[in-house]
Amino acid sequence: MASRYILIADSGSTKTDWACIDTQQSGNYLTVQSAGINPFYQTTEEIIPVLQSQVLPHIGADIREIHFYGAGCADEKSSMPVTNALKHCFPSASVVEVASDMLGAARGLCGHEAGLACILGTGANNAFFDGRRVTHSIGSLGFWLGDEGSGSYLGKTLVVHYLQNELPQELHALFIQDYPGLDRLTVLDHAYKKPYPNRYFASFSKFIAAHRAHEFMQVLLKNAFGAFVNKYVLKHANAADYPVHFTGSIAYYYQDILREVVESNGLRTGRILKSPLEGLIGYHLADIEI
Repeated sequence: MASRYILIADSGSTKTDWACIDTQQSGNYLTVQSAGINPFYQTTEEIIPVLQSQVLPHIGADIREIHFYGAGCADEKSSMPVTNALKHCFPSASVVEVASDMLGAARGLCGHEAGLACILGTGANNAFFDGRRVTHSIGSLGFWLGDEGSGSYLGKTLVVHYLQNELPQELHALFIQDYPGLDRLTVLDHAYKKPYPNRYFASFSKFIAAHRAHEFMQVLLKNAFGAFVNKYVLKHANAADYPVHFTGSIAYYYQDILREVVESNGLRTGRILKSPLEGLIGYHLADIEI
């Protein structure tokens, strides 16, 4: 049988991880990383150049099937800019599935088992997965009204502490050293006038990582993860009966603190992956008869 190439993407607002798989050689796949793709912020005309410049040059295969999981892809209507861009750039694909990053996280983390799947990256999300589909989610309100525990939330919280002179003296001095000239007007300009405020604030989470041993940062992280668990995870019925899985850079790099917070709430921590892509590869290959 001829090779059937599948393209899988896991996309957040900051970056997109791609995998191109030859189903005849399922252990052999190519990975590529591009800028984040989010139809909430981008039109089809803005997405196409990203695909053409950052993905197509590395994907020489004849793509037959695409599974794109992304932030902002809540339903068919909201996903249309991504769907149209993919069909334009990969005309050979007979199957183009564009679904939420939440479904991608659930499939990648849970496989075909029931569990709670959570995202803590630039943004935050959660869902209960019954092994086949997402059955329930405590809706995320996005960057401005929610995203507790995410990179953008952590960065926003840190910057507010800085601007309101609430950082300990030593951290305040280090912050000025790392971000000279940062003032209230600059922050407000990025928050309300410039594109991708979530990415901007998430960039400050690097400062938290660099000084994570400081007691102030420990409290900031525990409070942020505690807010996520209380606002989202614990609202799922019988949450304690299922493993709570996480994916995303924030969950991955702060997994020791995250585990502590999760388990202090009587919950069971499951898998913590930086990206669900590896799990998604296995998920889709398992459903293909070669």
